[in-house]
Amino acid sequence: MPDAMSAIMPTVFVSHGVPTLSLDEGPARTFLLALGCHLPRPRAILCVSAHWDKAIPAATGTPRPETIHDFFGFPEALYQLHYPAPGSPELAARAMVLLRDAGIEGVVDPLRGVDHGAWVPLRLVYPDAKVPVVQLSVQSRLDARHHLALGRALRPLRAEGVLILGSGGATHNLGDFAGQPADTPPYDYARTFDDWLHDTILDGREADLLDYPQRGPQARRNHPTAEHFLPLFVALGAATHDDEPRALYRGIEYGMLSMAAYGWFPPTTGAPERKP
Repeated sequence: MPDAMSAIMPTVFVSHGVPTLSLDEGPARTFLLALGCHLPRPRAILCVSAHWDKAIPAATGTPRPETIHDFFGFPEALYQLHYPAPGSPELAARAMVLLRDAGIEGVVDPLRGVDHGAWVPLRLVYPDAKVPVVQLSVQSRLDARHHLALGRALRPLRAEGVLILGSGGATHNLGDFAGQPADTPPYDYARTFDDWLHDTILDGREADLLDYPQRGPQARRNHPTAEHFLPLFVALGAATHDDEPRALYRGIEYGMLSMAAYGWFPPTTGAPERKP
């Protein structure tokens, strides 16, 4: 595994699905369990979670963030899971400096822990919980362009050994969940949007992505609210024109929940093989 100190880190977006991803066997869980072995070991992780929504960007600044179980009605075993990774007040402060230099106001929250949008995938990708984690909020009242600008401002962190990880959902219409099993065949509207997203990312059509509400097929149905899609734009903004976009995983669960993951890798950095 390459070391972060000798390589520019990639920038990655993952779909975290439902909290039971931590417990239930399945292809998306298997993918995440292997992902960390294919990435350079980061010095720290800046995770943009769909489940922390603030009016302005906020970063967790506690050295010992608690594990937040921000869900209800799930098996008791899920509430016993914890992710004791340390925080990094230094990274939180550094992120705020970069945002301020880009003209973006932000704050450090000295008390907040990490929610399941962060710890559910991170427990699988880095199960040893030794890499410091700082969580960054989304601003759901602001658009994709704002979040792209966040990623561009934070881009220098990649050369400092920091993995910028967006955690949300490639599609996210839980209103269409009616108790169907995870292996329900994909609904047409979810599959069509998922295919469009795949082609648009790999083709580098940034303008189309930014205008996804108008250009993405049935975008409003796939994303009735924006918060789960916005972390993708932070990861995208942290990429450069030289980075290679890669589809790291594709799969749709419960008929309508895409678990797609994407990464943007420097030309000299290896990447996991794509799943067709």
